[in-house]
Amino acid sequence: MAKNRKISNKNNPIKRLTKGKKNTGGRNNRGRITTRHKGGGHKRRYRFVDFARNKEGINAKVEAIEYDPNRTSYIARLLYEDGERRYMIATENMKEGDVVITSDKAEFEPGNRLTLKSIPAGTEVYNVELVPGEGGKFARSAGTSLKVLANEDGYTNLKMPSGEIRKVLWDCRATIGQASNSKHNTRNLGKAGRSRWLGIRPTVRGSAMGAHDHKYGGGEGKQPRGTKRPKDIYGNVTGGRKTRKKKNKSNRLIIKRRVSRRNKNNK
Repeated sequence: MAKNRKISNKNNPIKRLTKGKKNTGGRNNRGRITTRHKGGGHKRRYRFVDFARNKEGINAKVEAIEYDPNRTSYIARLLYEDGERRYMIATENMKEGDVVITSDKAEFEPGNRLTLKSIPAGTEVYNVELVPGEGGKFARSAGTSLKVLANEDGYTNLKMPSGEIRKVLWDCRATIGQASNSKHNTRNLGKAGRSRWLGIRPTVRGSAMGAHDHKYGGGEGKQPRGTKRPKDIYGNVTGGRKTRKKKNKSNRLIIKRRVSRRNKNNK
C-alpha cells in the first residue's frame, strides 16, 4: 500500500529512478574554480531519464508529468504494459493518460519514437540520437525541436534551431514533436534570491574590478575597455572568435553552417 501511495503522489519522484546529486560549485577535483558564477542552490535529486527509449513495440501510458530540477523541460513518467516504469522528456501538450510507443510502424503522433528514415520530411522531432542506440543528444532542452528535411543515401538532413543543416545516420531514433515547457525562455525570476536557489551566483562587471582581478579593471572613474578585442578574465579573446576545430571529423556532415550573430547584424 505504501508503494502505491508514493506512486500516486505526483510531487514525489519514484525513488528507484533517482539518486543523490553532489553539487560541485563549479570546482574541479583540486578545488579550483573552473566555471564561474556557480555555487549554492537547493539540494537536488537526479532523475534517470530514458533518452534511448529502447523498449520497442511495447505501449507505455503516461502516468504523470513531473518537474525535473536538473533540466528545463518537463519529464513524463511512463508505465509500460510489462509493468516497468521509466522517465522520458515530455512532449509539448502531453497529458496524463496518453499512450506512446517506440516502433517504426507507429503513427506519426507526438511522443512516439521512430528511426529517422521512417519519419517523413517536414516533421518536427526532438531528443535525436547522434549514434544509433546511444540515446538522444540533440534537442533535449525546453521548447526545442529539429526539422526533418530529407532522407537520402543512409543519412537524414536535419535543420537545427540555429539554422545549421547537418546529416545524421537515418538509423538513429527521434521522438515526434517538440520538447515540453516551450515558454521557459519567457520566465522572469523576479528577484536575486531565486537565482541563488538555482545555484547561480552574481556576475560582476570586469570594469568594476581591480586591475589585478580583470583585464578591464583599475583606473579612476569609468574607463574604456583598453583593448581592441573583448577578453575574458583570463585574457582569452572572446566574442566573435570561432572555437570549432577546423579538423573536426563531423565537419563533413554539416551541409550549411549556422549564421553567426555578426553576420546577422551585417545583413
